Amino acid sequence: MSAELHDLLTEPDFPVRWVGAVPAGDRPEAVGLRELFLRAHEISALAIPLAPALSGLYRLLYALTARITELDLSDAWHADRGRILASGHFDAAGIDGYFGSYSDRFRLYDPERPFLQDRRLSVECDKPAGLNKLITTRPSGSNHSWFEHSVDARPHPVSSAEALQHLLIWRYYGPSGRCAARTVRGTKEANSTAGPLRTALTYHPLGRTLFETLLAGLAEPDRARHYDRTGDPCPWERDAPTDPLTLKGVVTGPMSQLVGHNQHALLLVPGARGAEAANAYITWAYRERIPRDDDYLIWQTSQAGNRYARHADCRRGLWRDLDALLLNDPPGVETRRPRVFPTAIDVFEELEEEGLRVQALGIDQEGQAKDKQVVSATTPPVVQFMEERDMAQARLVGDLRLAGERAGRRLDRAAKQAWALFSNAAKAEDCAWSATAAAHYWPAAEAEFWQRLHQRRFDGAARSFRTTTERIYDAITQSAAGTARGARACESARIELYGGRPKKTPGA
Repeated sequence: MSAELHDLLTEPDFPVRWVGAVPAGDRPEAVGLRELFLRAHEISALAIPLAPALSGLYRLLYALTARITELDLSDAWHADRGRILASGHFDAAGIDGYFGSYSDRFRLYDPERPFLQDRRLSVECDKPAGLNKLITTRPSGSNHSWFEHSVDARPHPVSSAEALQHLLIWRYYGPSGRCAARTVRGTKEANSTAGPLRTALTYHPLGRTLFETLLAGLAEPDRARHYDRTGDPCPWERDAPTDPLTLKGVVTGPMSQLVGHNQHALLLVPGARGAEAANAYITWAYRERIPRDDDYLIWQTSQAGNRYARHADCRRGLWRDLDALLLNDPPGVETRRPRVFPTAIDVFEELEEEGLRVQALGIDQEGQAKDKQVVSATTPPVVQFMEERDMAQARLVGDLRLAGERAGRRLDRAAKQAWALFSNAAKAEDCAWSATAAAHYWPAAEAEFWQRLHQRRFDGAARSFRTTTERIYDAITQSAAGTARGARACESARIELYGGRPKKTPGA
């Protein structure tokens, strides 16, 4: 029976990497949820291959960590988290106690309470969406094949472990627009709102072990009022499903925000004995949009005063976000760093350079169906540069990043202006030189940034980045510089590398 229902507490659905001290014969490639927490101090990292699935799984594990340790109920949160960290592992009694209370709620194909799914879809939806629709890396319908060849009439089977990863991707990163029709109490609709993390890049503190990572990933709870678990349930803790036609009672606190904030509803159809997923229903979860709020996003403010999360961009290196993680008010665009980071440093007070790293995860995508590329990057240890540890050093990191950004923007303007003068191109986006310059500059600037940060060498950064832009500018314009027209265009635009021509003062 357990195999048919596929119990996530025991099924090895979570691939992991082990710390070096674990004996070779005691290193399974994947574990169940219970073993994952029991041995979190022996696990160096999760080995989930898809970045957005890992992003969703982190949020699930953060919620479970808070429940198992009872830090969600703590009135002395910092002291209690420090005590747990000092113990070196999660308490086995706490793990067994929590999972024992909900032992029937972690079954992927349970007929009454399928994990993170809505069993009502088999009745409320006209038909299932198809297995290829569930697997976000597969083409479905008439879309082109990129990662693998698969047709809707003959979809390749997928393991339950892989189906779980794509279930998480849909809940957090699902697109807006058309979906399967769902009828609820006379309301029939076939469109959905985008998932809460769609287009956004999320940032997670990383420790040396999964134990440290999960403790560091807990944001300090707001204790303005008494916290009651029954008023802030995780989806698997609810005795009855939520109402799709209202948002009342959906997100009521930090735990339901972590794992209950979804705009898509899914139901997996199992194959033989629960080892595979054979099909899936995918549709809208709520008619209204749940306000986006998340402790792992960088929030920016537009010129109109609107707040939005920093987008995932496969062309943008993680170093360009670093000062927005270290500082509350980094130079440049008005931002607010992820709420988890000011308290994450407490976990690493004694670890110094062996401690806090930052992992960024997401998908470069549009609000609707178009996905470009997954985004995943990890910094070296940066705890020593956080403003809580050294404000002066954190400011220097911000200035270093700003110098690299400024030089890149100036190179882009110079390349576009030179191209326009030389070719009479009607549109700046037609500039081939700009794209080539960016392809050469940003990797070089990233290497320069990390080298200087490692050496704590901040003096002369602007000059060094500028020297890089001069070399690249000369290389990309070399083919045109041999003609009189090209030479004039290149030399006229070169001044943009140094900030452009001074603006004339009115009346001068």
